[in-house]
Amino acid sequence: MRLDEVAAELAAVEAAGAAASSERDELGRRQAELEAELADLERRLTELDRRMRSGAVSNPRDLQAMAAQIEAMKRRRSDLEDSELEVLEALDPVDARVAELQDQWVVLDGEAGELRAAVSAAAAAIDAELGTVLAKRGETAAPVPVDLMTTYERLRQRLGGVGAAALVGSSCSGCHLTLSAAELDRIRRLPPDAVVTCEQCGRILVR
Repeated sequence: MRLDEVAAELAAVEAAGAAASSERDELGRRQAELEAELADLERRLTELDRRMRSGAVSNPRDLQAMAAQIEAMKRRRSDLEDSELEVLEALDPVDARVAELQDQWVVLDGEAGELRAAVSAAAAAIDAELGTVLAKRGETAAPVPVDLMTTYERLRQRLGGVGAAALVGSSCSGCHLTLSAAELDRIRRLPPDAVVTCEQCGRILVR
């Protein structure tokens, strides 16, 4: 059934979408961490450069140490910028994948909605037809004696939905078995309105 296929495809797309979204969120988290660290590093670099240029530090060794620290921080900044670029490059295909899966989900969800509507319409038509059939059945069964109808319903439930069968020649059309000659002779001698049952399966025989 196409509706079952669409439901399975929707589930697969949702699972893939969840995985892609999780990957995108992780990359976004990593990007935010890198940006925060870069911002903090820039702040510290600016402060250290300001102190060096202010003249507050005059000791050559201290100035040399501060210059070395600035160089180390610049190298760290370069590494962080490279890492951020890698994250941004990794984000592009993931974003595209998430968008692609969202588009697939929209199409499949629309098809599923149309199929569900079609199934509902078909079910309503079947219910209406069944109501008509049951009404006609009730009209047809109205003249049948209550005890005979009770027997018929009991047999129908027990024998796969068929409580009565035609007697065709010497065979029951319900179980397709041949009645004995003695039974056939007995049935022929009965009044036309007598209720006859198959000696093999127990169904009511319609003569």
